[in-house]
Amino acid sequence: MTGVLVIVLAAGYGVAAGLLLPRPAYRLSVEPGDPWQGRCPQGHRLPGRLGGWLGPARCRPSAAPAPPHAYGRRAAPLAALTAAVCAGLAAAVGARPELVAYVGLAPLLVLLALVDRAVHRLPDVLTLPLAAAVAALLGAAALAPGSAGSWRLALLGGGALGAAYLMLHLINPAGMGFGDVKLALSLGVALGWYGWGVWSAGAFLGLLYGALYGLYVLLRRPDERNQGYAFGPFMAAGALTGVLLGGFGA
Repeated sequence: MTGVLVIVLAAGYGVAAGLLLPRPAYRLSVEPGDPWQGRCPQGHRLPGRLGGWLGPARCRPSAAPAPPHAYGRRAAPLAALTAAVCAGLAAAVGARPELVAYVGLAPLLVLLALVDRAVHRLPDVLTLPLAAAVAALLGAAALAPGSAGSWRLALLGGGALGAAYLMLHLINPAGMGFGDVKLALSLGVALGWYGWGVWSAGAFLGLLYGALYGLYVLLRRPDERNQGYAFGPFMAAGALTGVLLGGFGA
């Protein structure tokens, strides 16, 4: 019964968090060097306070009779996606302390994937806090009774995966962006928590998912073969698969 309750609570959190993602996904989806989006597609200025960063992507014009208009991604599909991710993590990890880190930060990982897919960019304002947060939260989980991982291995995993992606970036900067290197830090920490077996599986699956998509583009969309594609979502999917395997195994 406790496991079911944990899954339901995680799914509810995922729904609530997913409903807040359309606005930041729109505002952060800009080219490097450009300021964050401050106006909707029709030119209306968006609020600059916290409320202007979270919530559905809808804008109410200043003229009172004008109805609000929607832009960007719809909230319902994002809520369903985030809820599914959080519920899956809860089912795998269970009521263990590390669940707070994994479920709590899952919406931020979904947001990163959305921005990367839109503009092939992983902003520092998301990747660096994510790396610090996952390390801190898993460190706190390691101090709590009932945890099933190792904080030392988590930190080593973050450094190892970051170094591996840095090598790939140096070998082929056009194929592997530096944002992917910074994302690898947080994913490596999350995977390393459950040991090197889970770390290896998650790292390999991220590369495999990306390679399979690249093969699909090569075979089915030859006109896009030289355009490149966002690799961050595949890294995230591989890490998620690895954490699920690690959670069920633990």
